Amino acid sequence: MAGRILDWLKREGGDPASPEADALARLAAAKDAAEAANEAKTRFLASVAHEIRSPLNAIYGYAQLIERAEGRDALAATRVIRRSAEHLAHLVEGLLDIAQVEGGAMSLAREAIRFPEFLDQLIAMLDLQAQAKGLALVLERPERLPEFVHADPKRLRQVLINLIANAIKFTDHGTVTLKVDYRNELATFTVIGTGIGIAPGDAQRIFAPFERVGGPAAERPGVGLGLAITQALVHIMGGEIRLDSVPGEGSRFTVRLMLSQPHTPPCEPAPQAGAVTGYIGRERWVLLIDDDAAHLAMVRGLLEPLGFQVCTASDSETALALAAQFQPDLVLCDVALGAENGWALAAQLRRRHGAALRIVMLSGEAPLAEGEGADHDSFVMKPFAFETLLDCVAGQLGIEWVRAAGEPRAAAPEMPAARALARVIAPAAAAHCAEIERLVRIGHVRAIEAEIDRLAALAPETGEIAERMRAALDSFDLKALANLARAVQADAA
Repeated sequence: MAGRILDWLKREGGDPASPEADALARLAAAKDAAEAANEAKTRFLASVAHEIRSPLNAIYGYAQLIERAEGRDALAATRVIRRSAEHLAHLVEGLLDIAQVEGGAMSLAREAIRFPEFLDQLIAMLDLQAQAKGLALVLERPERLPEFVHADPKRLRQVLINLIANAIKFTDHGTVTLKVDYRNELATFTVIGTGIGIAPGDAQRIFAPFERVGGPAAERPGVGLGLAITQALVHIMGGEIRLDSVPGEGSRFTVRLMLSQPHTPPCEPAPQAGAVTGYIGRERWVLLIDDDAAHLAMVRGLLEPLGFQVCTASDSETALALAAQFQPDLVLCDVALGAENGWALAAQLRRRHGAALRIVMLSGEAPLAEGEGADHDSFVMKPFAFETLLDCVAGQLGIEWVRAAGEPRAAAPEMPAARALARVIAPAAAAHCAEIERLVRIGHVRAIEAEIDRLAALAPETGEIAERMRAALDSFDLKALANLARAVQADAA
């Protein structure tokens, strides 16, 4: 637009170098920047909506089957729901990563994953979506696949979900197949659909953001982002993606990725003790504060069977009245209470009841900056695993759990590797571990992952420590993770 203004001034005999022309050009440039930012926001929101559809459909569908008592295996259904919910949680945590795909600024994880199990879980997640259209979803793989391969499970899952979900969307009858081959550490994934196919002239366009091909495909829902994101992810992972399609007969998307095998099988995390069934000591009272009735019911359903007395409130006035009446030992308070502010409510509770009342804030938003919101004792990020919340409750109340196996979960053992740290890196390792311990208290998982990576990068000696910390974090054993961080600090002192 700025260029068009200068051209217009020349035609009209004006001076393109005048202050007025410069001001007009700057205004036009600002307008262009604002429009570009608005378009980027629209693309970002559309991308998020596209990415959540498949796991959300699995959760919604299986929940309806259980509700109607039509699920043949309720336990299997709940496992699919949990895995799909975990996938959604990963997507929420990675929203900024998705926005960075096209810019090529995304970092990848490298984990040892159980390859056959990963594929089985993927098919189970999408099978209901195929069944709803009367399609068969088939997994073809050789009898012998490596048990473990190195990959970024979140990004690999994202690629395959996009391709399989697309095949299901554009196939009205027949079969959708995921064929997997593995030779010389090269994994080949082929997604085959017997759908409407893609015309040769559209074969490249479909990988461009927001491109929608014409013909029958244009009638299907979508915003034209899935394949663009998929191609970008494949390239970031160092692979290639190819399309072969015949209109009216179907399409075949082939992805090739190097997925190396670990030199030695990864150590399995130590089995945890059984599920928590209660706690040792006197009866404790907990006040739950949240304006979401479903969340209140969920947390109440977790705590009451363990022996807690639980009262609930959905607003500040009710919460203050219940706290005065029952004198709870612990408050679990959401940060956003409709038009009210959970931080302000925590401050009132602290003034009225003092430090003896333990206050834990729950929120889907990032915790406040250091020094703000000092009237709470801990912070747990939504969505959270039950074990994470229970670890926080135990830490705040100083209670010991009774588990199904009859024993409390043992603390992580001391780490000999911590004592082997060279004196020159010991202070830096201790500083990273102190930060990890602080982040564990507030439940900031993404920040914990980043801090563990920084610890691992210090020197070869810290690699073993970092690996054990990652194993504890992967299993949501935050207590063991905090113990490891404290052990390093103690040995570095």
